[in-house]
Amino acid sequence: MLNPLCLLAVLVAVMAISFAAPAQNAPQDFTCFQTGSDYGPEIDIGSDVAVVYGVNASFPDRVALWREKGYVVSMMTGIAWGGYDDYYGSGDAFRRDEVQTDKTGKLWMHGNSTTVGYNVPTPSYVEYIKRVVDPAIDAGVRAIYLEEPEYWAVTGWSEAFKAEWQRAYNEPWQAPDSSPDAQYRASKLKYELYFNALKEVFEHVKRRAADKGIEIECHVPTHSLINYAQWRIVSPESHLMDLDAMDGYVAQVWTGTARSANVYGGKMKERTFETAFLEYGQALGMVRPTGRKVWFLADPVEDNPDRSWNDYKRNYECTVIASLMWPEVHHFEVMPWPSRIFRGTYPRVDLDSASGDREGIPADYATQILTVINALNEMDQADVRYETGSRGVGVVVSDTLMFQRADPEPSDAHLSSFYGLALPLVKHGVPVEIVQLENTLQPRCLESCKILLLTYEGQKPLKPAYHEALAEWVRAGGGLIYVGDGSDPYHRVREWWTDDGNDPETKAYDDLFERLGVADGQSTGCFSLTDACEVPVKVGNGYVRILQERPRDLARAQDGPATVIGLVAEMFECLGEKLTTQNHLVVRRGPFVVASVLDESVSDAPLRLDGAFVNLFESGVPVRQAVALGPGERALLYDIDYARRNGVRAKVVAAGARVRDERVEERSFHFVTRGPKATTANLRVLLPEAPERMSLSPETPLQSAWDAESGTLLMSFGNSAQDVAVDIEW
Repeated sequence: MLNPLCLLAVLVAVMAISFAAPAQNAPQDFTCFQTGSDYGPEIDIGSDVAVVYGVNASFPDRVALWREKGYVVSMMTGIAWGGYDDYYGSGDAFRRDEVQTDKTGKLWMHGNSTTVGYNVPTPSYVEYIKRVVDPAIDAGVRAIYLEEPEYWAVTGWSEAFKAEWQRAYNEPWQAPDSSPDAQYRASKLKYELYFNALKEVFEHVKRRAADKGIEIECHVPTHSLINYAQWRIVSPESHLMDLDAMDGYVAQVWTGTARSANVYGGKMKERTFETAFLEYGQALGMVRPTGRKVWFLADPVEDNPDRSWNDYKRNYECTVIASLMWPEVHHFEVMPWPSRIFRGTYPRVDLDSASGDREGIPADYATQILTVINALNEMDQADVRYETGSRGVGVVVSDTLMFQRADPEPSDAHLSSFYGLALPLVKHGVPVEIVQLENTLQPRCLESCKILLLTYEGQKPLKPAYHEALAEWVRAGGGLIYVGDGSDPYHRVREWWTDDGNDPETKAYDDLFERLGVADGQSTGCFSLTDACEVPVKVGNGYVRILQERPRDLARAQDGPATVIGLVAEMFECLGEKLTTQNHLVVRRGPFVVASVLDESVSDAPLRLDGAFVNLFESGVPVRQAVALGPGERALLYDIDYARRNGVRAKVVAAGARVRDERVEERSFHFVTRGPKATTANLRVLLPEAPERMSLSPETPLQSAWDAESGTLLMSFGNSAQDVAVDIEW
């Protein structure tokens, strides 16, 4: 009998004859979504790319249907888990030895599944994944996304992992919870296993595509390093930038990750906007020096199905605004799983699933989501302006944040080693950058930073070369603030700074201090450690300041944020500048105004924005002559005055549908819209004069109203999952 994968490859190869195309001729891919569903009119959201999830018997039909509707098609599947029953088997034949296993013998399964486990990427499994992606390559998809290379920190007891330990370290396996050293080495091995797995699969994709005369991009959808560390998951993260066959990431940041509680000023709670801001910033920090692509994901709902639409809406707005605060990024995954958004039902009241009182997506929220999606296609704006506190401050993170997260001595459960330094800056309106330590060897990695905050509590440096890069940056005029008291037990692991364990009293930061000329008071150096602990000390053209406290203690203390802000202000003064703080962040991307007012900040004063704006978070897309935002409030606005100042005569400035093919003529304006069936397209159209005639083709019931003060036309009609050509004359 013919193997199902072989049969599928034959079917898809036939499709490839018609659909394969060189990547250099590929159309725009600013927006995408992932779906495991067949095409359906109620999920026809009009993004550039449909990422078809999973290669199975229905894959050819799903690809064909989405292409027929005008979508560029890519493919996604899991690298750490998936519907791979033909590999794992079932019953007594189930390959339990290759499933991630904890100390109790528990197999770590995906979600509530009893058949889909988190795998150990053994050589045989990697070969299997190559066969899984072959049909997608043969179909000439635009890109292949292998998502979520995840290895749980609390696992490491499977027979397959023990064998990988022996192969990698040439020594018998040690229980990961037997010592900090064993835990660190176990996590480092997990990190390398998925790096090598993706390396092999992506190189296979590139070779097979080249043999067919096509180009296929390779991407990894992954949570942020910050989230993986907090959730106790190990993943290659920035290490993947070492892969020549790796083209970029999807930053999987959404309500479910960003609402993870953290501690600030001694108070633990959800801080969705601030956490999302830092997560997106870290994802960009991994990519920025390398020139690779990155998509920012936001989700109008989340994996938890028992929250209300109001909860989803509020947190969706937090993540969208946080993502748009990073204007270097203009690629977006606008949602995963449109079926669960436009076909799903959720409780009317938060966490009230027991009552059974559930409803489908409210019409206003559906229109708002579509309005945001349409705007995301226009975020590649050359004119970017920041209205924030002082820029140029970075917090350094390393992939090793994931290496200290499990027994016997896990680092802070709420990741306060990171948040203790980063949250005070965000809360004071300082748009802190997240600098990836592993990227400091890349040219220009640190050029945007004037001040860096670094700790080796909760993380460690993988290479001494990073220290030389940091020292050179300081000597060239940078200000380095190191925070930590040396008590972290992972300073003693067998690594380069301890001479593979032969000098266990050496701390990970000692090498950095030595390169900077900091002495311990007994050896020779430019200045003593005591000096640097009291005031910033001069190193070349830059400065070094040391605070011998644990960042987690700064997070837990009520005055901890003030301590961090004081250190940064002190360093700015040394550099001849003054730290500016405020209670809001505003970024203007061309005509789009992205604004967030922070709570727990320097004041509760509202932010007032004056001008003629269209509020893209209001489904009716009204024109507001002024917008006032209080603490904890956000807005995404289109600035009509900006558009007029820049010579725009006619433009769809907001639309609850995808708008394409805008064309302005002397006395007319033409465009095409498309949106999911059973949703409403509310449009705000900027015009030079009041319209005299409007027509829609196919003919569609239309409501309209002219606003003379703003010079805009409000149009409202139903979406029908088909192109609607709009003609306006004046």
